[in-house]
Amino acid sequence: MTLLKITALHTVITANLLVYAYTAVVSGNLLIINEEVLLWLGQDNTFVMNGGYWQLFTSMFVHVNLLHLLGNVVFLLVFGIRAEDLFNAKEFFAIYFASGLLGNLLTLLAAPFIVSAGASGAIFGLFGACVIYIGKTFGQSVLGALIFSFFLLMLSTSAGVNVIAHFGGLLAGLIIGYALARNREITF
Repeated sequence: MTLLKITALHTVITANLLVYAYTAVVSGNLLIINEEVLLWLGQDNTFVMNGGYWQLFTSMFVHVNLLHLLGNVVFLLVFGIRAEDLFNAKEFFAIYFASGLLGNLLTLLAAPFIVSAGASGAIFGLFGACVIYIGKTFGQSVLGALIFSFFLLMLSTSAGVNVIAHFGGLLAGLIIGYALARNREITF
């Protein structure tokens, strides 16, 4: 009998699902999280500037509605599976949290009066780390990886999307992925 191996990806997905379940119960609505909950656990930049620093972390796991959660989980699976192939659990978590945090910090600085939530900054970080790591490791053009990364970033722009968090996450992922590729000797 084979036991299911709990990975970094499983842990992050489970955390996102559990936080959504909690916020849905507190909101009294499975489909949409109410504004009070978002103001408490999402990233309310006015609140963060007045001492609610934990929101820079909690907002990475809070989602506005069920569709938002499901979309992020799908992309987390797509990019997370590849990230687990390339990085160990410690590196995976470092990329996820550093990317989410940088995205949230840039949002705090560039858009101080908004409220945001979601894992997409961290997810963009995983994507960026994978793209640049693969490009650098296999001797492909780093410029090509950057162009591909920013193309995906532009595709993610639409009303209500925090592109600043996406950009910050992508930037952190690109930097970390590049550093990991430079510091690792790959043999085939």
